[in-house]
Order: sequence, then C-alpha cells, then structure tokens
Amino acid sequence: MDLFLIILPVLIIFSIGYLGQKIIGFDIKSISTVALYLMSPFLAFRTFFTNELTMDYFYIISFCLLLTVVLLIIVWITGVIMKATRPQLSAMILGGVFMNSGNYGAPVVLFAFGAVGFDYAVIMMVFQSLLMNTIGIFFAALGGEEKATLNQSFQRVIRMPLIYAAGLGILLQLLALSIPQPLMEGISLVADASIPTVMLVLGMQLAAISRKRVAYRYVSAVTVIRMIASPLIAVGILYFMPVSDLLKSVIIVQAAMPAAANTTIFALQFGTEPDLVSFTTFITTLVSIVSIPIVLFFLGV
Repeated sequence: MDLFLIILPVLIIFSIGYLGQKIIGFDIKSISTVALYLMSPFLAFRTFFTNELTMDYFYIISFCLLLTVVLLIIVWITGVIMKATRPQLSAMILGGVFMNSGNYGAPVVLFAFGAVGFDYAVIMMVFQSLLMNTIGIFFAALGGEEKATLNQSFQRVIRMPLIYAAGLGILLQLLALSIPQPLMEGISLVADASIPTVMLVLGMQLAAISRKRVAYRYVSAVTVIRMIASPLIAVGILYFMPVSDLLKSVIIVQAAMPAAANTTIFALQFGTEPDLVSFTTFITTLVSIVSIPIVLFFLGV
C-alpha cells in the first residue's frame, strides 16, 4: 500500500487532466506546446546548470543508447514474426522503444527518491527527448502515409529548445558563471511549474485516446516488451556500469515507464497507425498502476 501511495499523487494529477478534458475539453496541443517549448527548457537549464558534470552523464547517455538499440531489435523481430505491416511495425516501435520518462517518470522518481534522484531523471528525460525526436520521428515517418525526409526530421530536432537550454546550463557551469538570485528564482518558478503541467497534459491526452480499429495482438506484444522486457534489459545493462545504487534505481524505474505520450502525436502527424499507438499508450499507462509499485518494491523503496 505504501508503494501505491508513492505514485498516488501522480495518478491524482493525471486524473484531474483526464476529467478536465472529458468535462470541459481543452486544446491539448496548445497546452502541450507551452509545456514543451516554454516551461520544460527552464527545468532542463536549472538541472544542467546546478548539477556538477560527472561520469554519471556519460553512463546515462550510454544506457539510453544501448536500451534503445536492444528494444529496437526486439520489437523489430517481434513484428516480423507477427507479420506486421510496415505501418504496424513502425507503430510497435513507437510504443515499445520510447518510454514516458518526462511527464510520468520524472514525477514518480521525485516522489520515490527525492530531489537528487529527480535531477538524474531530468538528465535522462532530456536525452530521451532527443532520441524520440530523431529515431522516433524517423520510424513514424517510415511507416506513415507520407514519408518525411531526413532533413525534415533534422529540422524538428533543431527546433527543440530543451536541447539548447540544457547546453546553455552546461556551458555556464563550465565557465563558472553565476546567476543573480532573483533571476534564478524566476527560472525555478517556471521549472517547478513544468512538472505538474506536463502531468496534466498526459491525463488530457489519455482522455482523447481512441481504441477503434485496434489490432489488439500488437498492443499486447508491445505492452509485454515495454512493461516487462524493458526494465529487465535495464537491469542487465546496468550490471556492467559502475554507477551508484540511486542512479541504478532511477534508471530502472524510468525504463519501466509506459509508452511515451508524444509518440501518439508523431503517429497522428504522419498517419502511422495512430489508433494502435494511442491505445498502446493507454493500456501501458493502466498497467503501470500495478507494475510501477512492483518495480519500486524490488528496488527496496
């Protein structure tokens, strides 16, 4: 019961967003854009500016790359065995490879491991965002109704302010430059507001999900990969990395997160089986209500 209470605050905020969307109805894209382009960059800047550069950055980036490659291979093989079409295979990749490390993973880590663990989660969130906006968009375009060029994918990446904010934070830290306290307080206000905002957005997105015309066998396969295989693979990768127990726990929890909500946006944009992708996000999020407390239990939280 105590483990469930850790994720209860997260679920409450999700529910508020869900009910608000069902009862009132909001322009989800506008709110999501505000959170992504105006608020999250402040969180990334503060995290990278205030946290000393260590080898942990290298291990987090290495882990994210390795996990992405392994999951890609597993999902690809599974899709081929199940004789999925190209759009279905791309949809499976979107749901199975990319976890919700931002508007779900980071808050759970905050409640489970505190501020230090949360900083690790934000670092991982920034790099996962980079992977999602490159590899994720590539596969969304590959299986979409209209193929996007590599240049279009690259343009999407370079428009992400999150990356520049993180880079600026690292640069100022390396230059040992200080920021006036009033300015830093303003940055922190926006940074702190970004987390509940993106959590509300996920609740709204879940409320707008459609389950019509869904091939449930693909949803089941991706759910197993996303919620069971991913954290187990994470444990295997971390066995060879000399990182602290806290960082290991944070990474495993992040790897156990449901499918990323942004993949639904990609699927809608490119016409890559959006119903399949969105319903996979919905199901994996429901499963996480049970699976995340189990993961936290095995981590000794």
